[in-house]
Amino acid sequence: MAKNLITGGLGLIGTCLARRLLQDGEEVVLFDMQTTSKLIDDMRGRVKIVQGDVANWAQVADAVSSNGVDSIYHLGALLTPACEASPQAAYAVNLNGTFHVLEAARLFNVGSLIFTSSIATYGATAPPVVNEDTAQRPTTMYGVTKIAAERLGDFYHRRYGVNFRCVRYPLVVGPGHTVGISRYARQMIQEPALGRSYQAYVDESVRLPLMYLKDAAWALVCLKRADDAGLKRRVYNLGGYYITAGEQADVVRKHLPHASIEFRPDEATIKVLSDMFRNMDDTRARQEWGFSLQYSVDEYVADFISEVQSNRPLYE
Repeated sequence: MAKNLITGGLGLIGTCLARRLLQDGEEVVLFDMQTTSKLIDDMRGRVKIVQGDVANWAQVADAVSSNGVDSIYHLGALLTPACEASPQAAYAVNLNGTFHVLEAARLFNVGSLIFTSSIATYGATAPPVVNEDTAQRPTTMYGVTKIAAERLGDFYHRRYGVNFRCVRYPLVVGPGHTVGISRYARQMIQEPALGRSYQAYVDESVRLPLMYLKDAAWALVCLKRADDAGLKRRVYNLGGYYITAGEQADVVRKHLPHASIEFRPDEATIKVLSDMFRNMDDTRARQEWGFSLQYSVDEYVADFISEVQSNRPLYE
């Protein structure tokens, strides 16, 4: 039975990934700075929780060595607002923390290390559609740490044979807490699902690349299980749904006919969004390891609504 360590394991993607691995009959160890979260109430007794900080080498090494893990899913990171507030903390957690995880994978012969990067590595000067050959010029500390961690993982693969594999996510959308200026994509579904009205701070034409939370977790499992002979690179773009805010609102209203969604755009926010996000070309992920989305736009909105309404205490 495969045994997996998930750093940042109590976060949104980490808990979703843990459920998927448990469903497949695998063992899961969650490594996180916190030990309690409503998001894991349904998994208590089925997962092991290890409290620790990826910025602390001793804690990372102990978590990997003492649990005999076969795979590491490295999701632990500070997000953009925290990175911008403290570049020093961003370096310690996102970059030095990744170094610690790679070293542990090397020293303790972990079978595979799956890392999550981001569309934020491309920056504002990128063309409208980006692939793995597009120049990466990040303008945020978050993006800087992610691209540096990608290169570090590639080095560890070439130098030491660590089975490093990485995905670059678009914007991941799912029930729960999301920070940053792209949060409207979540709030537009979650608030009406809870019976509340929502005023979006963007206009209907704003278009962002989105991926449903469950697809984001599934992609990590698919990449981990892919035959290494078919992989021609260590880092892959993942695409999702490049849809407008208006299109998403229409799908929400289809499933919640009485949903109250208004658009009151903030021009400064729209300008930032238009400078930041591009469409992600995931042709190589589809061709080289069979990546595909499990949810259509209609299906992910319906599933999102069902998750929120079935577990209201988690999201109110």
